[in-house]
Amino acid sequence: MKTAVAVSGGTDSLFTLVLLKERGLDLFAVHAHFLPPSPATAQALEGLERQCASLGVPFTAVDLSREFDEQVISPFVQSYVDGETPNPCSRCNPAMKFGLLFDAARSMGADSIATGHYARMVHAGGRQVLRRGEDPVKDQSYFLSLVPAGRLAHAVLPLGEWRKTDVRGALVERGITPPLPSESQEICFVPDDDYCAFLQSRVDTLPGPGAITLADGTKLGRHNGLWRYTLGQRRGIGVAWSQPLYVVGKDTAVNTLIVGPKDELPAPGCDVADVNILVPADEWPQTVLVQTRYRQRPKPATVTLRGNAMRIAFIEPHTRPTPGQVAAVYDADGTVLAGGIITA
Repeated sequence: MKTAVAVSGGTDSLFTLVLLKERGLDLFAVHAHFLPPSPATAQALEGLERQCASLGVPFTAVDLSREFDEQVISPFVQSYVDGETPNPCSRCNPAMKFGLLFDAARSMGADSIATGHYARMVHAGGRQVLRRGEDPVKDQSYFLSLVPAGRLAHAVLPLGEWRKTDVRGALVERGITPPLPSESQEICFVPDDDYCAFLQSRVDTLPGPGAITLADGTKLGRHNGLWRYTLGQRRGIGVAWSQPLYVVGKDTAVNTLIVGPKDELPAPGCDVADVNILVPADEWPQTVLVQTRYRQRPKPATVTLRGNAMRIAFIEPHTRPTPGQVAAVYDADGTVLAGGIITA
């Protein structure tokens, strides 16, 4: 059995490679070019080649930049144009890392693919299931909830048992320095995390200004384009009121930003599309735990499935979910039951 290890040049993927090498697995390392070449990426690639050579692990690189643009960047841009707040990492995992990159690795003889995600694959209920990582701060199972079960069955996630704070020290103990020692930025393809500038560089004409109103229609001012705002946002709205205002909705049909006080933020539930079922629904508990943002504490809810869509009803007050983000459904043990894209 041969395992491909997806390596970026960062700490987590390099430590994944080291751990699996120490276990004696039959490995090769594969690096995906998701973005056009730059001096920084060239330096990282050279460093990766040296590190893999020193470990005695074959290394190869795959150019997926065109596919990444088509399947991750372009949908990200369109989602903002449509008034949503997308989550590109959750789309990248099924489309690219466990999709096209794994396909390429399979063509080279790999039976499985390992990544540096902080999540676990465990055997439970007669199947392999995705479960939260041991590190509650770094757990990344949320970002993997859209990966189909058939793909996750071939995933190797050795960092699921580790805490992020221990990984760098473990590499230092082994005398290994990552080619990219600093943490990657929030969205790898958005320079300086300035998504507004990035969108303007990609789209000639973005949706323009419109009215800012309360839920009852009272007009308070003008916004600068719905794509500049996200649900729950407080700062930067640009209107004054007798109490702090938050973005509580967007009416794209009439290009209106809807704001309101904090007590209007909670929502009774949300609608989710493109649902990826990871555990058969008849095995779900009646009450599940739902997470609608990364680093958010999951909240108890009930779920009604309708084909590849679901309606989530929260049992306790919940901050209004944001269309374009991911809703991940868990059980009490931290097993991911399903994931999907929030639509309303």
